[in-house]
Amino acid sequence: MTSTVDIATFADRHGQGAFVVDVREPWEYVQGHVPRAVLVPMSRITSMLAEIPKDRTVHVICQSGNRSRSMADLLCALRVDAVSVDGGVSAWSAGGRPLVRGSKVA
Repeated sequence: MTSTVDIATFADRHGQGAFVVDVREPWEYVQGHVPRAVLVPMSRITSMLAEIPKDRTVHVICQSGNRSRSMADLLCALRVDAVSVDGGVSAWSAGGRPLVRGSKVA
């Protein structure tokens, strides 16, 4: 089973430059995402593996933590050091942390 991190630990790691993969759909991402999060939708994760580093921990986030757990499990099976962020973007924003909104998805 994949490791998880609570939102406080994630916030600390994010402040230190953690790599973040957002596995939500593009329309969710543009409505608000964690700063510097890279969009890799769950539906396309296996075709976008080249965008996911294998030399550092990858913090996988979604809206609440359910999709991120599944995708972190998948990444771990593919030998990526991945952890799921408990509570997801909802917990991030509930803690008063900033979201990036309206960014276009490439």
